[in-house]
Amino acid sequence: MEPLFRARVRAGDEDSFRVLFREHGRAVYNHCFRLTGDWSVAEDCVSLVFLEAWRLREKVDTDGGSLLPWLLGIATNVVHHRRRAARRHRALMERMPPPEPLSDFAEEVVGRLEDQQRIAAVVEALSQLSRQDREVLALSVWAGLNYAATAEALGVPVGTVRSRLARARRRLEGVAQKNLDRNAELTAAGRQQTGDRHEAVRPGEGTEGDRGEPGTESGQRRTGTAPAAGRAGRAGLSRRPTDPA
Repeated sequence: MEPLFRARVRAGDEDSFRVLFREHGRAVYNHCFRLTGDWSVAEDCVSLVFLEAWRLREKVDTDGGSLLPWLLGIATNVVHHRRRAARRHRALMERMPPPEPLSDFAEEVVGRLEDQQRIAAVVEALSQLSRQDREVLALSVWAGLNYAATAEALGVPVGTVRSRLARARRRLEGVAQKNLDRNAELTAAGRQQTGDRHEAVRPGEGTEGDRGEPGTESGQRRTGTAPAAGRAGRAGLSRRPTDPA
């Protein structure tokens, strides 16, 4: 970066802000998306970040390197304030009557939907962390800032960044292990239910010995018939012996 670039940004040079957006707009967008998990919200936040950067341009120090940590710090605050506004908006909407049901829309692009689902899962895991830990994790791990740049973006000491990052990693490891254990339990339960269905006996069916096969004694008892040998024996006992010739 040119030595006088920070000074031109501080002075409000429009061309310098164009360069600033061209070089760091994508990084700011990615940071906002990782914190929100929503494409459209991230796009709105990027606009707010550069508007806020323009408003705060006179606070830029003329000495220093890249302005990316400064922009990511602004982005972190923008996302935080937007979440507060969203909570107030949800509280207001909950007091209003429910809207009329809308017809179903066409399917979204598969790749975009899968990406959003993956980010939603990550955001769900991150929601179990404190706001400070989430911000440090997003800046240090996702945005790739070093400890000093992360500290500059958040306005905290480097030691605070280190301790928050270590704490966030420990908590995420615990959350990941819980999710693995839960998935393993669900998989085992599904297999047990499948095995029960295959081994179950349908209503009205007994074992093969209870049912009896045709021609066996048990089958004949069920149909009320007697074995042929038994009938012949009884007939022989009831027949009178004939006189010898």
